[in-house]
Amino acid sequence: MLQNYSDILQFDVYKIWIMLPISKISLFFFYLCVIFANETILCEAMNSLFYANDIATYSEWIGVETRNPLVGLIDFSKVKPLHPTRKLYGFYAVFLGVGKCGKIRYGMNDYNYQKGDLMFVAPGQVFGADDDGAAFQPSGFLLMFHPDLVRSTPLENVMSKYPYFSYGMNDAFHISREERLIVMDCFRRIGYELRHPTDEHSWELIIDGIKTLLDYCSRFFTHQLMTGEKQESDILVKFERLLDDYFHSGTAKMNGLLTVQHCADEFRMSPTHFSDMLKKETGRTASFFITAKVIDLAKRALVSSEETVNEIAYSLGFQYSQHFTRWFKNNVGCTPGEYRTYICG
Repeated sequence: MLQNYSDILQFDVYKIWIMLPISKISLFFFYLCVIFANETILCEAMNSLFYANDIATYSEWIGVETRNPLVGLIDFSKVKPLHPTRKLYGFYAVFLGVGKCGKIRYGMNDYNYQKGDLMFVAPGQVFGADDDGAAFQPSGFLLMFHPDLVRSTPLENVMSKYPYFSYGMNDAFHISREERLIVMDCFRRIGYELRHPTDEHSWELIIDGIKTLLDYCSRFFTHQLMTGEKQESDILVKFERLLDDYFHSGTAKMNGLLTVQHCADEFRMSPTHFSDMLKKETGRTASFFITAKVIDLAKRALVSSEETVNEIAYSLGFQYSQHFTRWFKNNVGCTPGEYRTYICG
């Protein structure tokens, strides 16, 4: 008897046709189609991309309660077995591995993750592994915090200085037992604040705790810098740098809004090919990443500078402030002025 798809592949289909009576030939092809369809669906599910847009979505996926929509701490030993999944993150994530780890896909490269390693993921990055069909019991810890948690705080202004939130990192970095205790102590303090009722000190203590953790990680990273030039063949690394340079160098103010065409030209590709490559790895197009970058820069400028809406619009490449206002409202849900009033009071 044929038990599964692999049995059919190992059997001569022509011989099956000969052995079957005419009345059962159509039934045989029906089952064959079902088997192939199921295999196709399974393969698509295994290689699908999960959009972890916010902490609540991620928490629901692993089956834990969302204590706070902007920050969360997970002990993986207390969650259900999971299937490997590649995820597009909408928040910052800091992983500490304590159990069996292995190769993880980070952007377009394999990411070496071993027991005792730290891993870092930033919003808009893809991280994880394709589902091989086998569930596993995760271990370790995960700190998650949304960009809105640190917006208009001193921490927001230094997030770009932490080098490990970059696709340029092809490996997690290993920390010593003593360093691991420091990380766990930072997690413990943040977890304490999340478990207790919020008061006037809670947010400041949580944000300070996150900054302390990231500063320690910078120290660990500095101690373990590898010699030699890093390969920068990863298109995602270069695209991140292109986005940063275009807006921070003042090019946007001189040349206008960043376009997919401009990015594709920098990579000597057609716009379609460039977007297709990004979408294959991240599930998102180049336009999505450009829009997300402009939204983030606009929000930062609105809450951390005294620039007028007109000045912010021009600095981002908008020719007219009215265009910027309409664009911002379409993407954020409110006007720039309303957002500034809501955040800054």
